[in-house]
Order: sequence, then C-alpha cells, then structure tokens
Amino acid sequence: MMLLEGIRILDLSQYVLGQYATQIMAEQGADVIRIEQPPRPNMTGQRTNYFREFQNNRNKRSIGVNLKSPEGREVFYRLAKQADVIFEGFRPGVVKRLQVDYDTIRRINPRIVYASLSGYGQDGPYRNLVGHDINYLGVTGFLSLLNDPMPPVNMVGDMAGGSLFSVIGILMALLGRERSGVGQYVDIAMVDGVISMNNWFIRMTDQERDEYRGNPYYYVYPTKDDKHITIGCIEPQFWENLCRALGHEEYIPHQLDMSKRAEIKGAFLKVFRTRTRDEWFELLKQKDICAAPVYSFEEMYKDPQVVSRGMVMDVNDPSAGPAKQLGPGLKFSNAAPREWRAPPRPGENTAAVLTEAGFSPDEISSLRQTGAVS
Repeated sequence: MMLLEGIRILDLSQYVLGQYATQIMAEQGADVIRIEQPPRPNMTGQRTNYFREFQNNRNKRSIGVNLKSPEGREVFYRLAKQADVIFEGFRPGVVKRLQVDYDTIRRINPRIVYASLSGYGQDGPYRNLVGHDINYLGVTGFLSLLNDPMPPVNMVGDMAGGSLFSVIGILMALLGRERSGVGQYVDIAMVDGVISMNNWFIRMTDQERDEYRGNPYYYVYPTKDDKHITIGCIEPQFWENLCRALGHEEYIPHQLDMSKRAEIKGAFLKVFRTRTRDEWFELLKQKDICAAPVYSFEEMYKDPQVVSRGMVMDVNDPSAGPAKQLGPGLKFSNAAPREWRAPPRPGENTAAVLTEAGFSPDEISSLRQTGAVS
C-alpha cells in the first residue's frame, strides 16, 4: 500500500509551484484531481511545455469545472464533501468571491484540510501585493546573500518556500485530523517559508556573512577544461586532506586566517587549472574530500549515483512514447512502488470523477451542455 493511498486532494492550483506540491503527494498514492478552470492566456507557455507538464502532473486526474457558474460550484461542493484536502493558489480573496473558501467548505465537510498558497500570506499589508519568486527572495533578504543579487536559476521561494512547505503543512494537518477528528485551514506564504530557511545566516553579522562568502575551503573552482568543481571542506580534517591533495600542506594551519584568504585562493585557482573537472573529481573523492562536479542537466542524467537512486526514469506516454522524467525525491522501506501514468488532458477524467461522486449520466450531460463542467 502506498503511504497516501485513500487521500483525495482537489487541486485548484494553476502554476508549477502548486503542481509540484501535489505531485509529491501523488507519488505516494494520493488521488489528486486537478480542478481545471476555463482556459486563459498563459504568457509563460506553461501548459504547452510538455516536459514540465509531464513532470508535475503525472498520476493525477483532471476535471473541468467552471467555478463562476452556480452549477459548477454545486459540482465542486459535492466533490469537496468527499475530499480530504483542497489546495488553492489564488490571490487572497479570490476563493471567497468564488464561494469556495474554507469557511464555506468546512460547513459542507468539517474534516477538510484546506490549504492556501500565496506569496505574502492571507493577511498583513502585503497580502494583495503581486509577485514572483525573485520578489519574495528580495524581501526576505535571501538575494543579499549572493555576491551578485541577480535571480538564482532555482526558484527557492516557489519550490522550497512554496511547494515543500505546502506539503509539510498539509501532511501535518492531516495527521492532526487523525487525532482531533476535524480539519483545519493552512495558510502558506512563500515569504514566510524563505525567511524560516534563513535561520543559519540570520545569526551572522554583515561582516561574518562577507567572510563566509568566497572562502577557499567553500568555493567553486574552474578547471582545465573550463568546467567547475565544488569544494566544501568546512571541517578541519577535510581541509587538511584538500591541502595535501593540492600540494599545499603549508596552508593547513590557515583555514580561517582572513589575512591569507586571497593568497590561498589564488594558489588553489592555479592548481585546479592543471586538471579537468572529471580528473579532479576522481582524485578528490578517493581522498575523503568534500568535492563534487558542477554538472549540466544532461550530465546529471547520466551520473552513476543519480541513475542508481532511480532519480531519472522512463515513463511511457501513450501518445508521445517514452519520456525521461525525474524520479521521486523520497525513498520509503515499506511503501508499494508507484506505476507512473502520463498527465491527464484538461477534463480527461470529468465523467469518471463525477460518476464516482454520484452524478448520473443525464446529470453529467446536462452539466456539460450548460458549461458547468467540461
């Protein structure tokens, strides 16, 4: 049995951060039903990017429901009565205007766990402020930690502060429901998540943060082939091993000597230019040194550790054939393996989901004709 088998999630989210959160739960057997709204222009092209769509929506189902129509809302209410979780990522106030907010739904289903994901949260002076990942990283102080405060490639605010904190909050609320018998509302703000992840750096002074950046023992070095290798020798024993491997034993006593930082880094930069990235990795991993290559995604797919952990897998799509996908990030000793399905087309499972909810064929046909479902 999969760990979340029997848990039904109605997913109102429309963008990758919400889709990724529910994908994590779908990987462990949750029945995730995407509530598709009538289409609108999408400047990111997100729905047309097949790899992204496949990656974040496999093993889900899809039903088209027009929440702006009274009939569509009634459909949603009947689905909510049988659901465990509702997850939405609209701007604060939207679900209330649509009459599908927590206060409305909990009167229908007191056991519902209702999670709202937004940039700044459901209250406070910024609650209605629009934003994206780069804005959240700016206001949380995260970008100030970078030497060049440009947007990082990985969306820390969206994927960690948003997606992962959503999963944590939903699962905690489900566990609490097992003890109390009632659900609750979960308010997830990406800004809150990023701030809470700064607990290491928040204790440092500006001077300490400057000293932390660019230390020779924690740096990315270019190699002979113009690629890069990462060094993370924080502990003294690893620093000693690194100095010996690079032929600079004289620097062993000076790991934290700020007056020698430029000298040591300059010497290391020259040494790392004498071998290729892969040559350095082969050498350093044999000497108990915290080192790893900087890979492209294409290189990462082929790395033996990544392959052995099942983090790249082939998933078959009946219409497009085999496609490489990233594997689940969690491994469990006592959970049934998942059979992977391609993501649904919008509204692909409308009839099946409505039938399970007790709608008759005539009712479904009538709802389609009125545009309440699609």
